[in-house]
Amino acid sequence: MRDLEEPTAPPVQDRAPAALADPATAVARQVLAGLSGSVALLQAEYGRGGQVTDFRFIAASPEAVDIAGRRGPELVGLTVLGAYPGVAGTTLWRGYLQALHTGTGWEGELEYEEAAAGIPRLSRYRVRATPCHGGLVVTWERLDTREREQRRLALMQRVARMGWVDRDLVRGGITWSDEVYSIFGRDRALGPLALEHLAARAEIEDRPALTEAVRLLLKAGEPLDHTFRIRLQPGPVRHVRIVAETETDAHGHPIQIHGFFQDLTAAKETEQQLLEQEQKALAQQGLLAAERELAHRLQETVLPVPEQLLHLNDLTVDVVYQPVQEGLKLGGDWYSAIELPDGSALLVVGDVAGHGLDAVATMALLRFTAKGMAVTGTPLPAVLSRLNTLLLHTSDRSCNTATMIMAIYQPATSLLTWVQAGHPPPLLVRDGESRFLPTPAGILLGAATAPVYQETRLHLLPGDHLYLYTDGLVENPAEPIDVGLARLAAAAPAHAESRTRLAGLVQSLTDPMTRRDDICVLHISH
Repeated sequence: MRDLEEPTAPPVQDRAPAALADPATAVARQVLAGLSGSVALLQAEYGRGGQVTDFRFIAASPEAVDIAGRRGPELVGLTVLGAYPGVAGTTLWRGYLQALHTGTGWEGELEYEEAAAGIPRLSRYRVRATPCHGGLVVTWERLDTREREQRRLALMQRVARMGWVDRDLVRGGITWSDEVYSIFGRDRALGPLALEHLAARAEIEDRPALTEAVRLLLKAGEPLDHTFRIRLQPGPVRHVRIVAETETDAHGHPIQIHGFFQDLTAAKETEQQLLEQEQKALAQQGLLAAERELAHRLQETVLPVPEQLLHLNDLTVDVVYQPVQEGLKLGGDWYSAIELPDGSALLVVGDVAGHGLDAVATMALLRFTAKGMAVTGTPLPAVLSRLNTLLLHTSDRSCNTATMIMAIYQPATSLLTWVQAGHPPPLLVRDGESRFLPTPAGILLGAATAPVYQETRLHLLPGDHLYLYTDGLVENPAEPIDVGLARLAAAAPAHAESRTRLAGLVQSLTDPMTRRDDICVLHISH
């Protein structure tokens, strides 16, 4: 019968504490506690007319499970119609009444349809009811358990792409599960493939090893765990794993083989993809390392000394150059301090936008070009104009803008002539006080096609200290650059005549742990 409704939880008043406390009930509960399976003792309940109105669960075995999934202890105290309203008037109900009234046992089958996720699912039970002292001893067992287990097993095999194989070595039979046929793309009408013929389905390169592994399994009983490739016709190559072992008789002779096949194609494809990604990452890592090494070597070639003290006529030039070398972030800060053929001194500090190999290459281009034009006597504004044109015509590089300050010092007159292109202003410390020099016109190099660059002059006095620097000394992303400039102006006088001089000044203004830009500083003392 399929007319049972979904079982419902009974109200609290359906339970009968008085009946449960009866001594005979206690004995019955002790007896059922030692029984396996689903067993329950039902007590008939009568109405005013003497008719049976319901049956109450007085005792139940611990392993009992009803159609709603309730265990034995949860059933005790419930009534049949209270827990399963749809039972009234069914074959099961009439069977209970028949057994109670005739004193003869009743046996029948119950079909119960439930809905899971909107999908109807039929469950079948065999129920026996035996009269016992005015009540019924009821036992039931589920008939579709094996079917459900088979469905679960089939589902697990499909999800895992795995199927089992059995081989009877005595009778010679072999059995495959459905999933093995799917893995091999084999028609079920052809039956299973014998283990001895398995290598014939493998790729040619895999056949010798598979043949030997199967031989050892069949002849010596050695466990088998082997992966090989098969090609579907038509279709792609599949990676298949076979795991098998023998079952022996009392004398140790193999009588059966049990094992499984597993389709590892998806796992192998994922493994191959990961391997390719790893190889690409390693190649990219090697390329980046090579680029970094090249940029570092070029940087060292152009600016080999990070700190040095130069003497140019009556000037002392202290240099601190600290490039950032975090990964590929080699910077484009640079300087030049040389004596020209006419006895004058060339002093330059520059900063190329960006980092990496392009920045270092652009820095080298500007440094050597500026030095060459200065040696030939090219006026300073013209040098900047031509460098600007040079950057505009090297747009193939990502680093095509730069700032720069360039000065020529004449020792005979102590006159410093200088120009700038979008660069932070020089700092002059005179008589213990510091001030930034007014900057002449000039925008950064590579930003416009026809910029105007002007020069200005400064007479250096004995005891003067002049600082040319890049923005890495004063710039902090968390604050306006004016704050950094003011900090430099305040700190410079104390360090101008100190023993540590420039190195001490740089150390007081920067934090190596948080610094993200190059630092290049020239301290010019007269």
